[in-house]
Amino acid sequence: MSILTVENVNHDFGGRKILENVNFRLLQGEHVGLVGANGEGKSTLLDIITGKLMPDHGSVVWCNRITTGYLDQHTVLKKGDTIREVLRTAFDDMYQMEQEMLQLYEEMADADENTLNKLMEETALIQHILEQNEFYNIEPKIEKIAKGLGLLDIGLDKDVADLSGGQRSKVLLTKLLLQNPMILILDEPTNYLDAEHIEWLETFLQNYENSFILVSHDVTFLNRVVNVVYHLENSNFIRYKGDYDNFLRMDALKKRQIEQAYDKQQKEIEKLETFIAKNKARVATTNMAKSRQKKLDKMEIIEKVREKIKPEFRFTEARASTRYVTQGIDLVLGYDEPLTSPLKVSLERGEKIAIKGVNGLGKTTLLKTLMGQLKPYDGQVLLGDYLFPGYFEQESSSDNQKTALQEVWDAYPAMTNGEVRGALAKCGLNYEHIETKMMVLSGGENAKVRLCKLMLKEVNWLILDEPTNHLDVDAKASLKKALIDFKGTILLVSHDPEFYEDWVTDIWNVEDWTTKII
Repeated sequence: MSILTVENVNHDFGGRKILENVNFRLLQGEHVGLVGANGEGKSTLLDIITGKLMPDHGSVVWCNRITTGYLDQHTVLKKGDTIREVLRTAFDDMYQMEQEMLQLYEEMADADENTLNKLMEETALIQHILEQNEFYNIEPKIEKIAKGLGLLDIGLDKDVADLSGGQRSKVLLTKLLLQNPMILILDEPTNYLDAEHIEWLETFLQNYENSFILVSHDVTFLNRVVNVVYHLENSNFIRYKGDYDNFLRMDALKKRQIEQAYDKQQKEIEKLETFIAKNKARVATTNMAKSRQKKLDKMEIIEKVREKIKPEFRFTEARASTRYVTQGIDLVLGYDEPLTSPLKVSLERGEKIAIKGVNGLGKTTLLKTLMGQLKPYDGQVLLGDYLFPGYFEQESSSDNQKTALQEVWDAYPAMTNGEVRGALAKCGLNYEHIETKMMVLSGGENAKVRLCKLMLKEVNWLILDEPTNHLDVDAKASLKKALIDFKGTILLVSHDPEFYEDWVTDIWNVEDWTTKII
Protein backbone atom coordinates (compact mmCIF):
# COMPACT_ATOMS: atom_id res chain seq x y z
CA MET A 1 0.00 0.00 0.00
CA SER A 2 1.35 3.41 -1.00
CA ILE A 3 1.23 5.92 1.87
CA LEU A 4 2.91 8.74 -0.04
CA THR A 5 3.24 9.36 -3.78
CA VAL A 6 5.53 12.08 -5.18
CA GLU A 7 5.30 12.60 -8.95
CA ASN A 8 7.47 14.71 -11.27
CA VAL A 9 8.52 17.21 -8.60
CA ASN A 10 10.76 20.07 -9.72
CA HIS A 11 12.16 22.83 -7.57
CA ASP A 12 14.61 25.68 -8.19
CA PHE A 13 16.00 28.06 -5.58
CA GLY A 14 17.58 31.39 -6.51
CA GLY A 15 18.18 30.21 -10.07
CA ARG A 16 19.74 26.97 -8.83
CA LYS A 17 18.09 23.68 -9.87
CA ILE A 18 17.63 21.59 -6.75
CA LEU A 19 15.17 18.85 -7.80
CA GLU A 20 14.18 17.71 -11.29
CA ASN A 21 11.39 15.23 -12.12
CA VAL A 22 11.64 13.45 -8.78
CA ASN A 23 9.33 10.44 -8.33
CA PHE A 24 8.97 8.69 -5.01
CA ARG A 25 6.66 6.22 -3.26
CA LEU A 26 6.59 5.37 0.43
CA LEU A 27 5.05 1.96 1.15
CA GLN A 28 3.56 0.64 4.38
CA GLY A 29 6.30 -0.55 6.77
CA GLU A 30 9.24 0.81 4.76
CA HIS A 31 12.18 2.24 6.70
CA VAL A 32 13.66 4.56 4.09
CA GLY A 33 17.15 6.06 4.09
CA LEU A 34 17.38 9.18 1.90
CA VAL A 35 21.04 9.61 0.93
CA GLY A 36 23.19 11.82 -1.26
CA ALA A 37 26.00 14.35 -1.11
CA ASN A 38 25.64 17.73 0.61
CA GLY A 39 23.46 20.12 -1.38
CA GLU A 40 21.70 17.52 -3.53
CA GLY A 41 18.31 18.60 -2.16
CA LYS A 42 17.46 16.02 0.51
CA SER A 43 16.19 18.56 3.08
CA THR A 44 14.37 20.47 0.33
CA LEU A 45 12.55 17.28 -0.67
CA LEU A 46 11.53 16.68 2.96
CA ASP A 47 10.21 20.25 3.18
CA ILE A 48 8.13 19.64 0.05
CA ILE A 49 6.84 16.28 1.30
CA THR A 50 5.74 17.84 4.61
CA GLY A 51 4.13 20.89 2.97
CA LYS A 52 6.60 23.43 4.34
CA LEU A 53 7.61 24.25 0.78
CA MET A 54 5.63 24.20 -2.47
CA PRO A 55 7.29 22.55 -5.50
CA ASP A 56 7.60 24.54 -8.72
CA HIS A 57 5.98 21.60 -10.49
CA GLY A 58 4.64 18.16 -9.64
CA SER A 59 2.39 16.65 -6.98
CA VAL A 60 2.64 15.25 -3.45
CA VAL A 61 -0.24 13.01 -2.36
CA TRP A 62 -0.58 11.46 1.10
CA CYS A 63 -2.93 8.62 1.97
CA ASN A 64 -6.04 9.81 3.88
CA ARG A 65 -5.89 10.16 7.68
CA ILE A 66 -2.09 9.81 7.87
CA THR A 67 -0.35 11.73 10.65
CA THR A 68 3.28 12.75 10.14
CA GLY A 69 5.99 14.02 12.44
CA TYR A 70 8.96 15.97 11.07
CA LEU A 71 12.30 16.57 12.79
CA ASP A 72 14.27 19.10 10.76
CA GLN A 73 17.64 20.80 11.26
CA HIS A 74 16.36 24.32 11.86
CA THR A 75 13.40 24.18 14.29
CA VAL A 76 13.56 27.03 16.82
CA LEU A 77 12.67 26.71 20.52
CA LYS A 78 11.18 29.70 22.38
CA LYS A 79 13.08 31.34 25.24
CA GLY A 80 11.22 31.05 28.53
CA ASP A 81 9.79 27.59 27.88
CA THR A 82 11.04 24.70 29.98
CA ILE A 83 11.91 21.33 28.46
CA ARG A 84 8.80 19.83 30.12
CA GLU A 85 6.55 22.54 28.63
CA VAL A 86 7.94 21.93 25.15
CA LEU A 87 7.44 18.16 25.50
CA ARG A 88 3.85 18.66 26.66
CA THR A 89 3.08 20.47 23.39
CA ALA A 90 3.36 17.04 21.75
CA PHE A 91 -0.09 16.44 23.24
CA ASP A 92 -1.69 19.79 22.27
CA ASP A 93 -4.38 18.06 20.20
CA MET A 94 -5.39 15.92 23.15
CA TYR A 95 -5.41 18.86 25.57
CA GLN A 96 -7.70 20.64 23.10
CA MET A 97 -9.99 17.59 22.99
CA GLU A 98 -10.11 17.54 26.79
CA GLN A 99 -11.18 21.20 26.84
CA GLU A 100 -13.82 20.44 24.24
CA MET A 101 -15.10 17.57 26.41
CA LEU A 102 -15.27 19.79 29.51
CA GLN A 103 -17.24 22.37 27.49
CA LEU A 104 -19.68 19.65 26.44
CA TYR A 105 -20.16 18.67 30.09
CA GLU A 106 -21.12 22.28 30.89
CA GLU A 107 -23.64 22.30 28.04
CA MET A 108 -25.27 19.17 29.46
CA ALA A 109 -26.58 21.17 32.44
CA ASP A 110 -29.14 23.05 30.30
CA ALA A 111 -29.74 20.47 27.55
CA ASP A 112 -32.98 18.70 26.75
CA GLU A 113 -33.10 14.92 26.62
CA ASN A 114 -32.29 14.54 22.87
CA THR A 115 -29.42 17.04 23.03
CA LEU A 116 -28.17 15.42 26.22
CA ASN A 117 -27.96 12.02 24.53
CA LYS A 118 -25.98 13.50 21.63
CA LEU A 119 -23.63 15.31 24.00
CA MET A 120 -23.08 12.12 25.98
CA GLU A 121 -22.22 10.24 22.80
CA GLU A 122 -19.70 12.93 21.82
CA THR A 123 -18.07 13.03 25.25
CA ALA A 124 -17.89 9.22 25.33
CA LEU A 125 -16.11 9.21 21.95
CA ILE A 126 -13.61 11.87 23.10
CA GLN A 127 -13.06 10.01 26.36
CA HIS A 128 -12.35 6.80 24.42
CA ILE A 129 -9.81 8.58 22.16
CA LEU A 130 -8.06 10.15 25.16
CA GLU A 131 -7.85 6.85 27.01
CA GLN A 132 -6.67 5.02 23.89
CA ASN A 133 -3.83 7.54 23.52
CA GLU A 134 -2.87 7.29 27.23
CA PHE A 135 -3.77 10.94 27.83
CA TYR A 136 -4.10 10.35 31.57
CA ASN A 137 -0.64 8.84 31.65
CA ILE A 138 1.21 11.67 29.92
CA GLU A 139 3.76 12.52 32.61
CA PRO A 140 5.15 8.95 32.96
CA LYS A 141 5.21 8.72 29.16
CA ILE A 142 7.19 11.96 28.91
CA GLU A 143 9.67 10.77 31.52
CA LYS A 144 10.14 7.37 29.82
CA ILE A 145 11.09 8.82 26.39
CA ALA A 146 13.01 11.72 27.99
CA LYS A 147 15.08 9.23 29.97
CA GLY A 148 15.90 7.22 26.84
CA LEU A 149 17.36 10.32 25.15
CA GLY A 150 19.10 11.68 28.26
CA LEU A 151 16.84 14.66 29.04
CA LEU A 152 16.25 13.65 32.67
CA ASP A 153 19.98 14.16 33.23
CA ILE A 154 19.62 17.78 32.09
CA GLY A 155 16.44 18.43 34.10
CA LEU A 156 12.98 18.86 32.58
CA ASP A 157 12.50 22.25 34.28
CA LYS A 158 15.49 23.83 32.51
CA ASP A 159 14.85 26.77 30.13
CA VAL A 160 15.34 25.65 26.53
CA ALA A 161 17.23 28.89 25.81
CA ASP A 162 20.04 27.63 28.05
CA LEU A 163 20.52 24.37 26.14
CA SER A 164 23.40 23.41 23.86
CA GLY A 165 22.80 22.46 20.23
CA GLY A 166 22.86 18.78 21.13
CA GLN A 167 20.42 19.23 24.00
CA ARG A 168 17.98 21.16 21.77
CA SER A 169 18.14 18.32 19.22
CA LYS A 170 17.26 15.85 21.98
CA VAL A 171 14.25 17.94 23.07
CA LEU A 172 12.89 18.14 19.51
CA LEU A 173 13.44 14.44 18.90
CA THR A 174 11.79 13.50 22.21
CA LYS A 175 8.78 15.69 21.39
CA LEU A 176 8.45 14.05 17.99
CA LEU A 177 8.56 10.52 19.42
CA LEU A 178 5.98 11.47 22.06
CA GLN A 179 3.61 12.62 19.30
CA ASN A 180 3.75 9.03 18.00
CA PRO A 181 2.86 9.94 14.39
CA MET A 182 2.04 7.26 11.82
CA ILE A 183 5.00 8.40 9.72
CA LEU A 184 8.32 9.72 11.08
CA ILE A 185 10.41 12.08 8.94
CA LEU A 186 13.88 12.60 10.42
CA ASP A 187 16.54 14.97 9.08
CA GLU A 188 19.95 14.01 10.52
CA PRO A 189 18.61 12.99 13.96
CA THR A 190 21.97 11.69 15.22
CA ASN A 191 23.72 15.05 14.89
CA TYR A 192 24.76 16.13 18.40
CA LEU A 193 23.50 12.87 19.95
CA ASP A 194 26.07 10.97 22.00
CA ALA A 195 26.76 7.27 21.43
CA GLU A 196 24.48 6.01 24.21
CA HIS A 197 21.45 7.88 22.90
CA ILE A 198 22.17 7.05 19.25
CA GLU A 199 22.02 3.42 20.35
CA TRP A 200 18.66 4.05 22.07
CA LEU A 201 17.26 5.73 18.94
CA GLU A 202 18.63 2.88 16.83
CA THR A 203 16.69 0.32 18.88
CA PHE A 204 13.56 2.48 18.76
CA LEU A 205 13.65 2.73 14.94
CA GLN A 206 14.49 -0.95 14.47
CA ASN A 207 11.31 -1.81 16.39
CA TYR A 208 9.20 0.94 14.82
CA GLU A 209 6.15 -0.69 13.23
CA ASN A 210 5.21 2.19 10.93
CA SER A 211 7.18 3.79 8.08
CA PHE A 212 9.85 6.45 8.35
CA ILE A 213 12.04 8.54 6.06
CA LEU A 214 15.52 9.24 7.39
CA VAL A 215 18.22 11.59 6.12
CA SER A 216 21.61 10.72 7.60
CA HIS A 217 25.31 10.56 6.72
CA ASP A 218 25.97 8.08 9.55
CA VAL A 219 26.64 4.88 7.59
CA THR A 220 26.59 2.55 10.61
CA PHE A 221 23.29 4.00 11.81
CA LEU A 222 21.73 3.73 8.34
CA ASN A 223 22.81 0.11 7.95
CA ARG A 224 21.15 -0.81 11.22
CA VAL A 225 17.75 0.85 10.75
CA VAL A 226 16.78 1.12 7.04
CA ASN A 227 15.47 -1.47 4.60
CA VAL A 228 15.15 0.79 1.53
CA VAL A 229 17.55 3.45 0.22
CA TYR A 230 16.66 6.31 -2.13
CA HIS A 231 19.73 7.96 -3.67
CA LEU A 232 19.57 11.58 -4.82
CA GLU A 233 22.38 12.52 -7.22
CA ASN A 234 22.54 14.98 -10.12
CA SER A 235 18.74 15.40 -9.83
CA ASN A 236 18.27 11.64 -10.39
CA PHE A 237 16.32 9.77 -7.73
CA ILE A 238 16.81 5.99 -7.63
CA ARG A 239 15.39 3.33 -5.29
CA TYR A 240 17.48 0.45 -3.90
CA LYS A 241 16.10 -2.33 -1.71
CA GLY A 242 18.20 -3.27 1.33
CA ASP A 243 20.62 -1.43 3.61
CA TYR A 244 23.25 1.21 2.83
CA ASP A 245 26.00 -1.30 2.05
CA ASN A 246 23.77 -2.97 -0.52
CA PHE A 247 23.02 0.44 -2.05
CA LEU A 248 26.77 1.08 -2.44
CA ARG A 249 27.25 -2.25 -4.23
CA MET A 250 24.27 -1.78 -6.54
CA ASP A 251 25.09 1.87 -7.28
CA ALA A 252 28.70 0.98 -8.20
CA LEU A 253 27.44 -1.86 -10.46
CA LYS A 254 24.92 0.45 -12.15
CA LYS A 255 27.58 3.10 -12.79
CA ARG A 256 29.95 0.49 -14.25
CA GLN A 257 27.20 -0.71 -16.58
CA ILE A 258 26.43 2.85 -17.73
CA GLU A 259 30.15 3.50 -18.27
CA GLN A 260 30.51 0.33 -20.36
CA ALA A 261 27.38 1.17 -22.40
CA TYR A 262 28.69 4.73 -22.91
CA ASP A 263 32.09 3.49 -24.15
CA LYS A 264 30.44 0.97 -26.47
CA GLN A 265 28.11 3.62 -27.91
CA GLN A 266 30.94 6.13 -28.40
CA LYS A 267 32.88 3.55 -30.44
CA GLU A 268 29.78 2.89 -32.54
CA ILE A 269 29.22 6.64 -33.06
CA GLU A 270 32.85 7.08 -34.13
CA LYS A 271 32.52 4.16 -36.55
CA LEU A 272 29.29 5.57 -38.06
CA GLU A 273 30.69 9.10 -38.38
CA THR A 274 33.83 7.79 -40.08
CA PHE A 275 31.76 5.78 -42.59
CA ILE A 276 29.47 8.76 -43.29
CA ALA A 277 32.41 11.13 -43.83
CA LYS A 278 34.07 8.72 -46.28
CA ASN A 279 30.99 7.71 -48.26
CA LYS A 280 28.46 10.57 -48.36
CA ALA A 281 30.10 12.21 -51.39
CA ARG A 282 30.41 9.02 -53.46
CA VAL A 283 27.43 8.24 -55.71
CA ALA A 284 27.78 4.48 -55.22
CA THR A 285 27.69 4.67 -51.43
CA THR A 286 25.71 7.84 -50.72
CA ASN A 287 22.51 5.92 -49.87
CA MET A 288 24.40 3.77 -47.37
CA ALA A 289 25.87 6.93 -45.85
CA LYS A 290 22.36 8.45 -45.53
CA SER A 291 21.13 5.25 -43.88
CA ARG A 292 23.95 5.43 -41.33
CA GLN A 293 23.14 9.11 -40.74
CA LYS A 294 19.50 8.25 -39.98
CA LYS A 295 20.63 5.59 -37.55
CA LEU A 296 22.93 8.12 -35.89
CA ASP A 297 20.18 10.74 -35.69
CA LYS A 298 17.76 8.30 -34.04
CA MET A 299 20.30 7.06 -31.51
CA GLU A 300 19.47 7.87 -27.88
CA ILE A 301 22.74 9.22 -26.58
CA ILE A 302 23.94 7.76 -23.28
CA GLU A 303 25.25 10.41 -20.90
CA LYS A 304 28.53 9.72 -19.18
CA VAL A 305 28.26 9.34 -15.40
CA ARG A 306 29.01 12.71 -13.85
CA GLU A 307 31.21 12.20 -10.83
CA LYS A 308 30.54 14.51 -7.91
CA ILE A 309 33.33 16.87 -6.90
CA LYS A 310 35.02 15.19 -3.94
CA PRO A 311 36.48 17.58 -1.36
CA GLU A 312 40.21 17.62 -0.77
CA PHE A 313 40.84 19.06 2.67
CA ARG A 314 44.39 20.02 3.68
CA PHE A 315 45.43 22.33 6.50
CA THR A 316 48.20 24.92 6.17
CA GLU A 317 50.77 24.33 8.88
CA ALA A 318 52.46 27.12 10.84
CA ARG A 319 55.78 26.89 12.68
CA ALA A 320 55.91 24.56 15.69
CA SER A 321 54.67 25.70 19.08
CA THR A 322 56.37 25.20 22.42
CA ARG A 323 56.14 21.75 24.04
CA TYR A 324 53.05 22.53 26.11
CA VAL A 325 50.24 23.99 24.03
CA THR A 326 47.81 24.50 26.91
CA GLN A 327 47.65 23.41 30.56
CA GLY A 328 44.82 23.49 33.09
CA ILE A 329 45.91 23.68 36.74
CA ASP A 330 43.22 22.96 39.35
CA LEU A 331 40.88 23.82 36.51
CA VAL A 332 37.14 23.95 37.21
CA LEU A 333 34.82 24.51 34.25
CA GLY A 334 31.53 26.33 34.57
CA TYR A 335 29.55 29.55 34.36
CA ASP A 336 27.15 30.22 37.27
CA GLU A 337 28.04 26.88 38.86
CA PRO A 338 30.89 24.41 38.51
CA LEU A 339 30.56 21.69 35.88
CA THR A 340 33.62 19.69 36.93
CA SER A 341 35.76 18.82 39.89
CA PRO A 342 39.27 20.41 39.85
CA LEU A 343 41.26 19.08 36.89
CA LYS A 344 44.88 18.89 35.93
CA VAL A 345 45.07 18.57 32.16
CA SER A 346 47.79 19.27 29.64
CA LEU A 347 48.00 19.19 25.87
CA GLU A 348 51.44 18.71 24.36
CA ARG A 349 52.66 19.62 20.88
CA GLY A 350 51.70 16.97 18.32
CA GLU A 351 49.06 15.30 20.49
CA LYS A 352 45.70 14.58 18.91
CA ILE A 353 43.00 14.38 21.57
CA ALA A 354 39.32 13.46 21.15
CA ILE A 355 36.87 14.67 23.79
CA LYS A 356 33.71 12.63 24.30
CA GLY A 357 30.81 12.47 26.74
CA VAL A 358 27.08 13.11 26.90
CA ASN A 359 25.75 16.56 26.03
CA GLY A 360 25.59 19.29 28.64
CA LEU A 361 28.74 18.32 30.57
CA GLY A 362 30.90 21.13 29.19
CA LYS A 363 32.80 19.81 26.14
CA THR A 364 32.48 23.09 24.24
CA THR A 365 33.18 25.00 27.47
CA LEU A 366 36.36 22.94 27.89
CA LEU A 367 37.54 23.82 24.37
CA LYS A 368 36.91 27.55 24.84
CA THR A 369 38.52 27.57 28.30
CA LEU A 370 41.68 25.77 27.16
CA MET A 371 41.92 28.20 24.22
CA GLY A 372 41.68 31.16 26.59
CA GLN A 373 38.34 32.37 25.16
CA LEU A 374 36.50 31.71 28.45
CA LYS A 375 37.66 32.34 31.99
CA PRO A 376 37.62 29.17 34.10
CA TYR A 377 35.16 28.95 36.99
CA ASP A 378 38.23 28.32 39.14
CA GLY A 379 41.91 27.47 38.66
CA GLN A 380 44.04 28.68 35.77
CA VAL A 381 44.95 27.97 32.17
CA LEU A 382 48.51 28.40 30.91
CA LEU A 383 48.93 28.81 27.16
CA GLY A 384 52.19 27.98 25.39
CA ASP A 385 54.13 30.25 23.05
CA TYR A 386 54.06 30.48 19.25
CA LEU A 387 50.48 29.27 19.12
CA PHE A 388 48.55 29.67 15.86
CA PRO A 389 45.12 28.20 16.69
CA GLY A 390 42.34 27.42 14.23
CA TYR A 391 38.86 27.02 15.73
CA PHE A 392 35.87 25.31 14.07
CA GLU A 393 32.69 26.12 15.97
CA GLN A 394 29.86 23.62 16.28
CA GLU A 395 27.18 26.07 15.14
CA SER A 396 27.21 28.98 12.71
CA SER A 397 24.97 32.02 12.31
CA SER A 398 21.59 31.12 10.79
CA ASP A 399 21.06 34.55 9.20
CA ASN A 400 24.38 35.05 7.41
CA GLN A 401 23.54 37.05 4.26
CA LYS A 402 27.01 36.74 2.70
CA THR A 403 27.63 34.41 -0.21
CA ALA A 404 30.17 31.63 0.26
CA LEU A 405 32.56 33.67 -1.91
CA GLN A 406 32.13 36.80 0.23
CA GLU A 407 32.49 34.83 3.47
CA VAL A 408 35.96 33.60 2.52
CA TRP A 409 37.09 36.70 0.61
CA ASP A 410 36.26 38.99 3.56
CA ALA A 411 38.50 36.82 5.75
CA TYR A 412 41.33 36.84 3.16
CA PRO A 413 41.02 40.11 1.16
CA ALA A 414 44.52 39.75 -0.32
CA MET A 415 43.42 36.72 -2.34
CA THR A 416 42.11 37.12 -5.89
CA ASN A 417 38.59 36.15 -6.91
CA GLY A 418 39.97 33.15 -8.77
CA GLU A 419 42.05 32.01 -5.78
CA VAL A 420 39.02 32.12 -3.47
CA ARG A 421 36.90 30.20 -5.97
CA GLY A 422 39.67 27.63 -6.37
CA ALA A 423 39.92 27.13 -2.60
CA LEU A 424 36.16 26.63 -2.30
CA ALA A 425 36.15 24.21 -5.24
CA LYS A 426 38.79 22.09 -3.48
CA CYS A 427 36.33 21.76 -0.59
CA GLY A 428 33.75 20.20 -2.91
CA LEU A 429 31.72 23.31 -3.71
CA ASN A 430 30.64 24.12 -7.27
CA TYR A 431 29.85 27.45 -8.96
CA GLU A 432 26.25 27.50 -7.70
CA HIS A 433 27.31 26.86 -4.09
CA ILE A 434 29.97 29.58 -4.27
CA GLU A 435 27.42 32.19 -5.39
CA THR A 436 24.80 31.13 -2.80
CA LYS A 437 24.20 32.89 0.53
CA MET A 438 25.52 31.09 3.61
CA MET A 439 22.03 31.03 5.18
CA VAL A 440 20.66 29.19 2.14
CA LEU A 441 23.39 26.54 1.92
CA SER A 442 22.73 23.13 3.44
CA GLY A 443 24.37 22.29 6.77
CA GLY A 444 27.09 20.29 5.00
CA GLU A 445 27.82 22.99 2.41
CA ASN A 446 27.99 25.62 5.15
CA ALA A 447 30.47 23.48 7.09
CA LYS A 448 32.65 23.09 3.97
CA VAL A 449 32.85 26.89 3.57
CA ARG A 450 33.90 27.27 7.22
CA LEU A 451 36.47 24.49 6.82
CA CYS A 452 37.78 26.28 3.71
CA LYS A 453 38.39 29.44 5.78
CA LEU A 454 40.22 27.36 8.36
CA MET A 455 42.38 25.64 5.74
CA LEU A 456 43.62 28.97 4.36
CA LYS A 457 44.91 30.03 7.77
CA GLU A 458 48.39 28.99 8.99
CA VAL A 459 47.77 26.91 12.11
CA ASN A 460 49.66 24.61 14.44
CA TRP A 461 46.72 23.88 16.76
CA LEU A 462 43.28 22.78 15.48
CA ILE A 463 40.32 23.05 17.87
CA LEU A 464 37.33 21.33 16.26
CA ASP A 465 33.85 21.18 17.79
CA GLU A 466 31.76 18.48 16.07
CA PRO A 467 33.21 19.12 12.59
CA THR A 468 31.54 16.05 11.00
CA ASN A 469 27.95 17.12 11.75
CA HIS A 470 26.14 17.47 8.39
CA LEU A 471 29.18 16.39 6.33
CA ASP A 472 28.52 13.71 3.70
CA VAL A 473 30.48 10.46 3.55
CA ASP A 474 33.14 11.66 1.08
CA ALA A 475 33.71 14.90 3.02
CA LYS A 476 34.10 13.00 6.29
CA ALA A 477 36.66 10.66 4.73
CA SER A 478 38.65 13.59 3.31
CA LEU A 479 38.58 15.50 6.61
CA LYS A 480 39.76 12.41 8.46
CA LYS A 481 42.73 12.04 6.08
CA ALA A 482 43.60 15.74 6.46
CA LEU A 483 43.63 15.45 10.26
CA ILE A 484 45.79 12.32 10.12
CA ASP A 485 48.26 14.14 7.83
CA PHE A 486 48.29 17.31 9.98
CA LYS A 487 51.55 17.45 11.97
CA GLY A 488 50.32 19.96 14.54
CA THR A 489 48.16 19.53 17.64
CA ILE A 490 44.46 18.66 17.59
CA LEU A 491 41.72 19.00 20.18
CA LEU A 492 38.51 17.45 18.81
CA VAL A 493 34.98 17.15 20.21
CA SER A 494 33.06 14.38 18.47
CA HIS A 495 30.21 11.92 18.99
CA ASP A 496 31.50 9.78 16.12
CA PRO A 497 34.05 7.25 17.44
CA GLU A 498 34.41 5.66 13.99
CA PHE A 499 35.74 9.01 12.77
CA TYR A 500 38.52 9.40 15.35
CA GLU A 501 39.29 6.16 17.19
CA ASP A 502 42.00 4.88 14.85
CA TRP A 503 44.16 8.03 14.73
CA VAL A 504 43.89 10.06 17.95
CA THR A 505 46.63 9.71 20.58
CA ASP A 506 44.25 9.89 23.56
CA ILE A 507 40.57 10.24 24.48
CA TRP A 508 39.28 12.49 27.26
CA ASN A 509 35.87 11.55 28.66
CA VAL A 510 34.21 14.51 30.40
CA GLU A 511 31.91 12.06 32.18
CA ASP A 512 34.91 11.16 34.35
CA TRP A 513 35.26 14.79 35.46
CA THR A 514 31.72 16.08 35.85
CA THR A 515 30.08 16.99 39.14
CA LYS A 516 26.67 16.29 37.60
CA ILE A 517 24.77 13.06 38.10
CA ILE A 518 24.72 11.16 34.80
